[in-house]
Amino acid sequence: MTSPRWDLVYRPRKLPRYAIAAAVVIMAIHITFGLLLTIDDVGVRNLGGADQVAIILIGVLFTGAALLLTRPRLRVGPEGVEVRNLVPTRLFTWDKVLGLTYPEKGFGAWLLFPSDEHITVLAVQAGDGPRAIEAMARFRELEERYRGTVRPAN
Repeated sequence: MTSPRWDLVYRPRKLPRYAIAAAVVIMAIHITFGLLLTIDDVGVRNLGGADQVAIILIGVLFTGAALLLTRPRLRVGPEGVEVRNLVPTRLFTWDKVLGLTYPEKGFGAWLLFPSDEHITVLAVQAGDGPRAIEAMARFRELEERYRGTVRPAN
């Protein structure tokens, strides 16, 4: 199977930066507390090396969870719309997609489907400002090309 050609590949700019910063802070905190756990005057006498390792490994798990926020991506091409949020990557063909909109209150844009269904597209966020607006406009151009839809003027 050949990979599809994508006309638009969009990743958020701010979310991955925040996620990486959070991951660094989370790891620093867990390493610090893990290393300081066996100091003699902490009050508890039965903590040892295994507890230190456990605290650090919990930090690794939380760091991994935070780094999932670096994954969101939106790709648009002739085959449809591919959305990658935290874990799953899904390709939606143009016959299933009704459009992309940004709700009044929400974390990310919505990819709309028939029967009032939608999924959140974490890649397109208001926090990215004009860059996200350009991505939505480009999506609508590609939607018009591949679906043949004409959007009403706002």
